[in-house]
Amino acid sequence: MPRPLIGITTYVEESTRYGVWDVPTSLVPTGYHELVQAAGGAAVLLPPDEPGAAAEVLSRVDGLVVAGGPDVDPVHYGAARDPRTGAPATVRDQWELALIGAALEADVPVLGICRGMQALNVALGGTLIQHIDGHVDTPGVMSWHPVRPVPGTRYADLVPEEAQVPTYHHQAVERLGRGLVVSAHALDGTVEAIEIPDPARWVLGVQWHPERDEDTRVMASLIEAATARSAVPVA
Repeated sequence: MPRPLIGITTYVEESTRYGVWDVPTSLVPTGYHELVQAAGGAAVLLPPDEPGAAAEVLSRVDGLVVAGGPDVDPVHYGAARDPRTGAPATVRDQWELALIGAALEADVPVLGICRGMQALNVALGGTLIQHIDGHVDTPGVMSWHPVRPVPGTRYADLVPEEAQVPTYHHQAVERLGRGLVVSAHALDGTVEAIEIPDPARWVLGVQWHPERDEDTRVMASLIEAATARSAVPVA
């Protein structure tokens, strides 16, 4: 059986230099596709597109990874902008929220990573805390801290122990979106993982960066779910 095809969201940097070329570039750190491959999947990068194309794009993949990145614009969850919230990433917000919505509609397995977890929460009507202290020790440098699983959740089944995870964020889940539950916390109570508690669906978000870790358990579970989905005949 061929490896399941996992779509990974990318984003556009308006000016990126390659030798003599200085052009807008759609990119994502290599750790994302390397993690998918290490866990047994085949990776395909999904550049921004019109939101209306999300369902078509999702029909071609077996799973979706929503990558980390800048803050989700608070306009999407009805909040005033905190001065510490980053500049809007309008095209990315619209595309990724549309992808998440299409994936949920089609029961495509979804893993949201950092910003991707926050976008998952917002897509389901949740809100975000726009600034927390203590989860970024040094600007531009990944930190590590422990997270504790919530017993009885999918994440706890995958990682039953307290785990040290690589993290870099200053926002967090506030009010949970529809149908979501918390599946891990930091020691200070910050929400570190969320999921839809339905064994027939695979929808999980983690606040940390598994693409910067050697632990492939979460991604391997996504690959397993995507493999099962790809094996089901299309009616």
